[in-house]
Amino acid sequence: EPFQRPTMASHDSNSILSHPELDSMITRLKKREGLTEKEVQSLCTRAKEVLSEEQNMHCMPAPVTIVGDIHGQFYDLLELFRIAGDAPNTNFVFLGDYVDRGHYSVECATLVVLLKVRFPSRVCLLRGNHESRQITQVYGFYDECLRKYGSATVWLEFLSVFYYL
Repeated sequence: EPFQRPTMASHDSNSILSHPELDSMITRLKKREGLTEKEVQSLCTRAKEVLSEEQNMHCMPAPVTIVGDIHGQFYDLLELFRIAGDAPNTNFVFLGDYVDRGHYSVECATLVVLLKVRFPSRVCLLRGNHESRQITQVYGFYDECLRKYGSATVWLEFLSVFYYL
């Protein structure tokens, strides 16, 4: 798939989510309470704004916790935070492959994007090979979004974020 970074011109400029709203979403998600489709849409819009303002080269002060290949393993991700600490007290570089294979890809993608939006200087998100339209249709993220939300809207929202990584 050819990479074309979407432009911000088509995005709603009123997508600013307050820190208390983001903190509430993070807390709810960690308690296994899902976000609404509208909340995911607002989050993804804000994430694209944050990501579009970043440089290509990330500088992350040490120490850094490097995380790779979550693949929808939400409970493993929560355990990682329990052991390593939560942002902003811990710096994180996520190497991609947030989705597919596991049963909680929506929750994993949502949580790492929430953390990026809430703590942009403490969380770095990179794009793995599973953050693509074709791979997510084969390995489960697309089907999970349909099952959990009843439409492809959330899947499309996350794909649009993945294009910014």
